[in-house]
Amino acid sequence: MNTEKRRERPKIALSKKLLKTIGKTNVEFRLIGEGDRVLVGLSGGKDSLTLIHALKHIQRNAPFSFEFEAVTVSYGMPGESYGYLSRHCEEHGIKHTVYDTGIYDISQDAIRENSSFCSFFSRMRRGALYSFATEHGFTKIALGHHLDDAVESFFMNMFYNGTIRSLAPIYKTAKGVHLIRPLIMCRERQLRAFAEENGLQTIGDESCPAMMKNIKLPYARAKTKEWLEGMERENSNLFKMVEASFRHVHDDTLFDPKRWIRDDIPAEE
Repeated sequence: MNTEKRRERPKIALSKKLLKTIGKTNVEFRLIGEGDRVLVGLSGGKDSLTLIHALKHIQRNAPFSFEFEAVTVSYGMPGESYGYLSRHCEEHGIKHTVYDTGIYDISQDAIRENSSFCSFFSRMRRGALYSFATEHGFTKIALGHHLDDAVESFFMNMFYNGTIRSLAPIYKTAKGVHLIRPLIMCRERQLRAFAEENGLQTIGDESCPAMMKNIKLPYARAKTKEWLEGMERENSNLFKMVEASFRHVHDDTLFDPKRWIRDDIPAEE
C-alpha cells in the first residue's frame, strides 16, 4: 500500500448558485456526457478560469465519466508568457498545453494598419482550437462565453449587421467537433466575483495581439455593453427577459419570406 501522502491542492470555492446554473445548463442542452473528451480554450481571463474549475467540479461529482484538458493558443508575439497558467493548472490537476502558432506573423501581411484586428485574431484563434481538437481526438470544445456575451452579441448583430443571431449553447462545427458554452446562462458579474473571491491572477486584453497594433478598438461592443448597463439600471429583470425571449422565438412574425406560412396567405383576386 502506498503510504505517501498526496499533496493537498489549493482550495477553489465555487458558489452554489453558479454551480446550479452550470449544472442546469449542462442537463438542458446535453453539453457534456459519458465518454466525452473536452478541450477547453483557456485564455487566462476570468471566464475561462471559471470554466476549467467548474468542469473540474463536475468531473469529480457527476454520475458520468468524461475527460477534459485546457489549451492556450500562443500567437507567437513578443512578450507572451503563460507560465502562470501552466503552474495554476498543474496545482489543480488539470492538463494544460500551450499551443504555439504563427498567428502574429501571419497578421503582419493579412491586415492593414488602422483596421479592426479583433475579429481577425478571434477567427484565427478559433481555427487553431479546431485544429488542435481534431488532431488530438477531442469530441467537444468548451468556450467561456456567458449570458452577457450572448445578449451583447444579439443586439450588436441587430444594430450593426442587420441580422438576428446570438451565441448557441452548443453547435456542430464543419469539422465535426461540437462547440459548447457551459457558462452561457451565467452572468459576467458571477464570473468576476469567482475570480476575485479566489484571488486568481487573470489575463486581460493585454494578451491580445490586437493591443500591439494601431487598431480600431471594439467600439460596437463597448457601446452595446454601456447601453445594456443603462437599461438594466432601469429594469433589473432585463437579462432574464432577453434570455426568456431566446427561448420563445416567433420567427413567422418576422420579415424573412422563407419563414412565412404561405398557406395562410389568401390568393389575390
